[in-house]
Amino acid sequence: MNRFDYLRPASIAEAVAAASKPGSVYLAAGTNLLDLMKGGVARPDRLVDVTHLPGLGAIETLADGAMRIGALVKNSTLAYDAAFSARFPAVAEALLSGASAQLRNAATVGGNLLQRTRCPYFYDTASACNKRAPGSGCDAIGGANEGHAILGFSEHCIATHPSDFCVALTALGAIVEIEGQDGRREVPITEFYRLPGDTPERENVLAPGEMIVALRLPAEAAAFAANQRYLKVRERTSYAFAVVSAAAALQVEDGTITEARLALGGVAAKPWRAEEAEARLAGRPANRAAFEEAAEIAFADAKPSGDNSYKIALGRRLVVRALAMAAAGTPEVMPALPASPFAALPDGFIPDSVIPQDVQPEGAPHV
Repeated sequence: MNRFDYLRPASIAEAVAAASKPGSVYLAAGTNLLDLMKGGVARPDRLVDVTHLPGLGAIETLADGAMRIGALVKNSTLAYDAAFSARFPAVAEALLSGASAQLRNAATVGGNLLQRTRCPYFYDTASACNKRAPGSGCDAIGGANEGHAILGFSEHCIATHPSDFCVALTALGAIVEIEGQDGRREVPITEFYRLPGDTPERENVLAPGEMIVALRLPAEAAAFAANQRYLKVRERTSYAFAVVSAAAALQVEDGTITEARLALGGVAAKPWRAEEAEARLAGRPANRAAFEEAAEIAFADAKPSGDNSYKIALGRRLVVRALAMAAAGTPEVMPALPASPFAALPDGFIPDSVIPQDVQPEGAPHV
């Protein structure tokens, strides 16, 4: 680890000014940053500690019905907030499916948005990685890449975004509030992240010194509260990042979907909003045929970046199940294994591709 300066500003304005200098990074919980520094992946010249800045630790319901979450709110605090989890249960489920309880108690929601990819070549400083060292190449291409991207990748980078939280935020249209030298601005989370293209080292739209100060979930997103789920396939049920994940939210009236939201994780360098699939679901009955068609649309542009063609089939099946579970209704109590396919399923739920819709038992919900 290289030597670095440590600053602890007293205000957001002071923090932005300090972090605008080259070689500076913000420090909150450091659950990802400090690991990167210890491994020599990140070598900042200056840490700007924002953990004691005022006004960044609140969860608020705004006058228009939106909920605003300060960037320093802990992941576990947000997941267990009764008002928040009642209105945005898929976000709470996503948070509780990530990392360990100890990490969730330390990690902040702002830091979650800025965590780096878990591509092993990014972490191995002996490997070529355009994200870590622009222009050096990408050893993941042609390497061990069964966990890499199937959407939006380029010849320069095939890494995926690691967050669960951000997938659910993307489905529900969250807004990122950013403070910089030119004042405050707001960016939809769907526009916050960048695909790798020719510059994979540029992962988001933040300018030098800009800091995330809050997230905001619009009031209209709460209309999906009764029918939303987050579902995640991982190599082990605890403490693992998603191989593929999906956040599904529906508004259903008399068995017909009036509006749908769908976002995918583990498939691209950013959480992937499946807007064409959402549009196809609107006006359709909430049944398996509609869900399977939406899944095909969601992955229509997917292609392997290496030994990961299985992700396409797995992703389609996961989307069908996530939509079916959302249609069955948000559970009153968070599952013992949040977001896991091994969690108890709703009463009457029929597993994927086991019983065709036309032979479902009498009285079973059309999922």
